[in-house]
Amino acid sequence: MNIMDFNVKKLAADAGTFLSRAVQFTEEKLGQAEKTELDAHLENLLSKAECTKIWTEKILKQTEVLLQPNPNARIEEFVYEKLDRKAPSRINNPELLGQYMIDAGTEFGPGTAYGNALIKCGETQKRIGTADRELIQTSALNFLTPLRNFIEGDYKTIAKERKLLQNKRLDLDAAKTRLKKAKAAETRASQLNSARLEGDNIMIWAEEVTKSEQELRITQSEFDRQAEITRLLLEGISSTHAHHLRCLNDFVEAQMTYYAQCYQYMLDLQKQLGSFPSNYHCNNNQTSVAPIPSASSNVAGSPALTSTSGLVMTSPSNLIDLKECSGSRKARVLYDYDAANSSELSLLADEVITVFSVVGMDSDWLMGERGNQKGRVPITYLELLN
Repeated sequence: MNIMDFNVKKLAADAGTFLSRAVQFTEEKLGQAEKTELDAHLENLLSKAECTKIWTEKILKQTEVLLQPNPNARIEEFVYEKLDRKAPSRINNPELLGQYMIDAGTEFGPGTAYGNALIKCGETQKRIGTADRELIQTSALNFLTPLRNFIEGDYKTIAKERKLLQNKRLDLDAAKTRLKKAKAAETRASQLNSARLEGDNIMIWAEEVTKSEQELRITQSEFDRQAEITRLLLEGISSTHAHHLRCLNDFVEAQMTYYAQCYQYMLDLQKQLGSFPSNYHCNNNQTSVAPIPSASSNVAGSPALTSTSGLVMTSPSNLIDLKECSGSRKARVLYDYDAANSSELSLLADEVITVFSVVGMDSDWLMGERGNQKGRVPITYLELLN
């Protein structure tokens, strides 16, 4: 029974405190009550903390979008994180593209120019996908997690203490208002002391003034204590900035590593594709023009042929002999070549075929023969064998 009485009294006291704060807050908004202002240093710290929280949230959200553009994937990762479970590993976009390229290249044939190039591009895309996965993991650990910890941990504590400070301030101002009213009532009662009744009123209001002064001292002490606690927490924002700066450096380093890896992967890929003859990019055009300029169009004795792409490829010294020789000769294929039409013969690098010239054929071409297969072949893809 005593416990129930205590609970009822506590509930009534809490309700009274809440009502007092609500009245004080409303009167402040209406300009009917004075408001205790926080000192400038504390106000500056509160503003700095709020600014830090707002921009940290924006940076956190946009970094998550940068690292994982798929909103559904982000929601799934959020759910798994809240459930304290590891999200299932999924293939990312570069890895998926790479796998498609490899499968397509395998289907078209690794021995063909296009198929071979697709496989090489696919392998590079998969390496980029792996680097992308490493970037996400490193950034999440070294950058996103500290930012999230601040929002969900440190700032929540600051917000809680700040709200408590606001309540203590309302209690303080309500106590000031009560004391002010009690003193005003005591003054009015002292002016009307002609009768006993008024004398009794003086005693009542004097007691009320004493009680209000004691309550004011208590609320002032509690307010000052809470203001100090809040100030100490807010001064930690500078340390938070320093910590986030280190995390930002880690994020930049992770990005630098990622982009450097991607650049190196693409540079290697470009070198591999650049080593292919230029007609790898245009051998599907239905034309009788050879993929690169003929030897006869260059200065006599020139050691190189220049393609339209600007790549320079070494020309075999016996190209002219191939064209001028009578009868058939054996020649080694230097590069893979896909036939553009039925009149041409597809070639595989390092295979040996029989070649011979035909009267009236373009100077950049010879007739090639492999078993019972026959067709035109570009002269610059061949090396005459002795």
